[in-house]
Amino acid sequence: MTQVRPTPAASASLWERDEELAAVEGALDALCADNSSSGSLLVLRGEAGLGKTALLAETRRIAETRGCTVWSARGSETLSSVPFNVVRQLLQPALLSLMPEEAREYLGDWYDIAGPALGITDPGDRQADPQGVCDGLVAAVRRLARRDWPLVLLIDDAHWADQETLRWLAAFAEHVGEQNVLVVVARRPGETSSGDSARHLDSVAAAGSSVATLSALTPDATTGLTRATLGAHADAPFCREVWAVTGGNPYETVELLAKVQDSEFEPTESAAAELRALNRAARGGGLVARLETLGIEATRFAWAAAILGTGISVDLVAELATMNLDEAVRCAEKLRTARILTESDPAGVQPDDGELQFVHPLIATAVYNSIPDALRTAMHGIAARVVTDNGHGAAVAARHLLEVHPDDDEELVEQLREAAREHLAVGAPDAARRCLERALLEPPLPAVHARVLHELGCATLLTAPAKTIDHLQTALAMPGLDGDERVDAVYRLSQALLHNDQLEEAVRTVEAEAARHPAGPARLRLQAVQFMWEGIHAGETPSPGRSTRLAELAKTCSGRDNPERALLILRGFDAMARGENAEEVVEVCDRALVNGRLAPGLGWTDPEWGIELPMMLASAYAYTDRLDRAEALYNEALRAYESAGWSGGHLSLAHAYVGLGLLLRGHVQEAWDIADQYGFAPPYPSTIVLPDPRSVRGRLLLAVGRTKDGINELEAAEKAAEARGHHNPVLAPWAVDLTRVLASEDPERAARLATEVRRNAERLGTDTAIGEALRCAAALETGQRAVRLAEQAVTYLEASPCQYEHAAARVEYGIAARSSTELRRGITLAESCGADGLVLQAEAALALR
Repeated sequence: MTQVRPTPAASASLWERDEELAAVEGALDALCADNSSSGSLLVLRGEAGLGKTALLAETRRIAETRGCTVWSARGSETLSSVPFNVVRQLLQPALLSLMPEEAREYLGDWYDIAGPALGITDPGDRQADPQGVCDGLVAAVRRLARRDWPLVLLIDDAHWADQETLRWLAAFAEHVGEQNVLVVVARRPGETSSGDSARHLDSVAAAGSSVATLSALTPDATTGLTRATLGAHADAPFCREVWAVTGGNPYETVELLAKVQDSEFEPTESAAAELRALNRAARGGGLVARLETLGIEATRFAWAAAILGTGISVDLVAELATMNLDEAVRCAEKLRTARILTESDPAGVQPDDGELQFVHPLIATAVYNSIPDALRTAMHGIAARVVTDNGHGAAVAARHLLEVHPDDDEELVEQLREAAREHLAVGAPDAARRCLERALLEPPLPAVHARVLHELGCATLLTAPAKTIDHLQTALAMPGLDGDERVDAVYRLSQALLHNDQLEEAVRTVEAEAARHPAGPARLRLQAVQFMWEGIHAGETPSPGRSTRLAELAKTCSGRDNPERALLILRGFDAMARGENAEEVVEVCDRALVNGRLAPGLGWTDPEWGIELPMMLASAYAYTDRLDRAEALYNEALRAYESAGWSGGHLSLAHAYVGLGLLLRGHVQEAWDIADQYGFAPPYPSTIVLPDPRSVRGRLLLAVGRTKDGINELEAAEKAAEARGHHNPVLAPWAVDLTRVLASEDPERAARLATEVRRNAERLGTDTAIGEALRCAAALETGQRAVRLAEQAVTYLEASPCQYEHAAARVEYGIAARSSTELRRGITLAESCGADGLVLQAEAALALR
């Protein structure tokens, strides 16, 4: 049964909170038991004033008595649009206490990714990937938790936290059990009911090991609290009226009792009638009226503090409120005495030295809302100038600029554009979008209006393609976008159209824009984009004559600039996929490089072209037996992705290759599980995926014994390859597997397929392709002819860079020739490349010798 009276150490706001404190104690016991123990997450939910902040303060006290490191932060209603505001509060003090080299050591590869979002290092010039930044923040806390164990994180008013912080918190909460840290989150229920913020808060609650919903105090608890505060002589009717007036709200109860003490009237039934008036003075309009009694200067000070919201220093408030420093100091003291401002936060969120905070969020909201609308808008405009003059960047000032009424202010538009760039550089595209949308309302001058729309389109590209299309189409219809800016806008528009499943319109858009330009780099870039979209996203209905047109245009390119290099990459990839001569393919690809490397602007994370071109270049090398060059490019990609913090789709692509590798190693069931887990099944994307997914799935179906389904899948691969003109037998290896499975039931068709494979392999001319074709042919033969073909296959594949295929050929040759020596050599090769299934096959054949 819940006790009425608190423990001696508990504050007045902790009455009837024994169950919640017991959960905190249990979580701390588990955390402090061992530095390898699991972490946990506690969520405290309750309406305003029910004691969430008091519980966090008590959690801090208990944790610190046990030797825990405690970091804390709180959301703010007026600061919820400031990206990374809460997570910066949480982590900045610890990180800023480190020397720069120490911080870099603790954060490792994530320093340059998460550092700008945390405000401990300057951002780069390019747009940061939001998912990468989120991953970096998760990694940062994980590493700091190991250093500062046992670590407790307290987050108050999470319902007002910025969206970027909530995204991190949801991601961190998902794996909190692995982090060896205690996280306690306090929030109001229902304050955020929709959108990404609500979704993130729901994810946090779902991950919580304990979710407590706080209730109001009972009449008995209110009586006990009243008598503990005013004395045992407080009579029952008076105590009952305290409960009736406050509804058992702990914060209102404490504030009301403080006012009773200040009024010095006796807590008896005769004074109970005064309680409602006193309570009204502590909240809403009553609080505002009480503030006015402190004088106009104190009111101006409080208004200025509410406008700033954070970083409330006396000198900054004085500047915003246009008063001298001595007067500001007096006002601050008045407001502290009146329990409106304080120098410390009850939950332990410590402001910088000399900074002030409102005693409670309810007070901050009431003061902010009491400012007359026109004055509040004007003060935000002044605040933007004040924070800028005091060394803060455009992103900090933007919060105030967003509140200013539109007034044809050219300078404000430029400030908001700069703020948007800063937001994008730290991985906060939504904040950038808000700035640019507000800049459009000003409105911008005609000369820059289209540029603002272009920047807005870039900011919303990955999150809202339909809006991006509208912004960019409007921008392109206006004057102001010329030269490279216009070409870039068209490229971004085509990307957005693709994301919006409007392939034909994407192709028509770049084609029409290319026709507007004379011969030169701009036109070549647009033509390259058109060929890229046609080639990658055209599904199984490629544009007629595309390969011929691409080949003719590529003949004119020497690789002197990036548009020419892009066309050479596209031509090399197309020629590789079509199975043209490998030496010629490589020669074309080599011309696209600068000193053997990707040119600046064509890198894996460069936004001008995207990842498609380097991926196509690496693939062209890989499927023409230049695996060393392909591997160098893929390794460069991994370094670039790690440096930029990219994840998401890039990791899902890696899962596909994991499954393929398991299949090649003979781990059939594991490969099937991977395929099932990640939905590797029709319908396949319309984009080109390498290697051919139907061929891979067909091989997998055969391996698990689903022969009929496997044949159907391989025949579908045949049709898709024919439609696309893809005749590279290594890229689309369906024919080899289909030949083998048809050898017994349809030998004539199998022979035709084997002949076609051989012809395509010799046209391509790589050792891998020819060796694989010979293996295929050998599987259809018997006796000495099979042995000769298998031996020839070994000769070619020994010269190829493909170890698995070489090992498989050795084993097959050993079986055909009944050679123990070749089987043992095959086993050695298979073991070296991890082909476990191949090892077992060879060992079984060897056992029969």
